[in-house]
Amino acid sequence: MKAVRLHEYHQQPVVDDVPEPTIQGPLDVIVKVGGAGVCRTDLHIILGQWDAAMNPTLPYTLGHENAGWVHEIGDGVTNLAVGDTVILHPSPTCGLCRACRAGQDMHCTASTFPGLDGTDGGMAEYLRTSARACVKLDPSTQPQDVAALADAGITAYHAVRKVIPLLHPGTTCVVIGAGGLGHIGVQCLAALTATTVVVVDRSPGALELAQKLGAQHTLVADGSQVAGVQGLTDGIGADVVLDFVAEEGAENDGFAMTAPGGSYSVIGYGGELRVPTIDIISTERNVIGNIVGTYNELAELMVLAQSGKVTLHTKTYPLADAQEALADLDAGRVRGRAILVP
Repeated sequence: MKAVRLHEYHQQPVVDDVPEPTIQGPLDVIVKVGGAGVCRTDLHIILGQWDAAMNPTLPYTLGHENAGWVHEIGDGVTNLAVGDTVILHPSPTCGLCRACRAGQDMHCTASTFPGLDGTDGGMAEYLRTSARACVKLDPSTQPQDVAALADAGITAYHAVRKVIPLLHPGTTCVVIGAGGLGHIGVQCLAALTATTVVVVDRSPGALELAQKLGAQHTLVADGSQVAGVQGLTDGIGADVVLDFVAEEGAENDGFAMTAPGGSYSVIGYGGELRVPTIDIISTERNVIGNIVGTYNELAELMVLAQSGKVTLHTKTYPLADAQEALADLDAGRVRGRAILVP
C-alpha cells in the first residue's frame, strides 16, 4: 500500500510502498482510511520538535487525524463490524489503568499515539488501531469530511468543555486564532454556551469565516488586539481566553487579555509565556493547559457534527500530494483543515 513516511527530521516525508498492516491482537481493527488530517503538529514532527518527548524510531507513517471504514477485526472485537464507518480517537488506550477508568483517556499509561510516537499513522491506505479507539458514525458520513475532528476537533472541544462552567451569559470569551482548531472552537462555543465570542486573527479571511460560524466580534492581530479586547470589555478583559496559537507573542497577548479572576487556556504551543508571579497572584488569573480530548468527548463532538452544529472546513488532497498539503499548511494557504484522501 501507499503511505506517507518520515525518514529524517528536517526533510519532507515521502510516499512509500509498504506492507499493509495486519491483525496482531484480539482487539485490533484494520481501518481502510477515507481521510487523514494534516495538522500543524505534523510540521513540528518534521522539524524534530517531538523527538525528545516521543522518541520515535524513524522511518514511520505520519497521520493522527483519521476516519474511514472497518476493513478487518480481531477475534475479540464485539462493538464493530466490517464495513462500519468510523472516526478514530488518536490515542488507542488500554482501558485498565487508573486514568482510563477515570475517563481521562489522554493520560493512559499504556497508550500509543499513531503518527506521532513512531507507531504508523493514517496517512496511508490502511491503518491498524484498536476497538477502543473507534467511534461508529452514521453510514452516510464521508470520512474525509470529519477526519480532522479526530484530533483538531476533540482538542478544541476538550478546551471549550473545560471552561463551560465559566462562560455563563454575560461573559466574554476571546479565541486567538481561527484556523484549523480555532474555527472548530468558535462553533463549539456557539453551540454550548451563551458567551460573547471575540476572535483575534491575522487573516481577514479567517475573521470573516469566524463571523459566519458564530463570533460576535472580530479583531485583526495587528498589534492593537489587546487594546481592542479591553475596549470591548469596558477595560476589564475577557473572562476566558482560548489561545489556539500560543507562539510568536500571542501567548503573552493572551494572558494580557485575561480579566482578573479569569482563565487563560492554552491549546496552541511553540511560544514561551513569561509572567511575573505577582501578576498571577494579585489578579488570581488561571493558566490552563489542554491536550487531546477523551473518547467520550470525541463521541459528543460527533453528535454535534452529525447534527450540523459543527462543520469542518476542509481542503482535500490526494495522498500523493502530501508534500503540497504540508507546504500549503505551513504557508497559511489552508482555510480550515487540509485532508489527505487515499
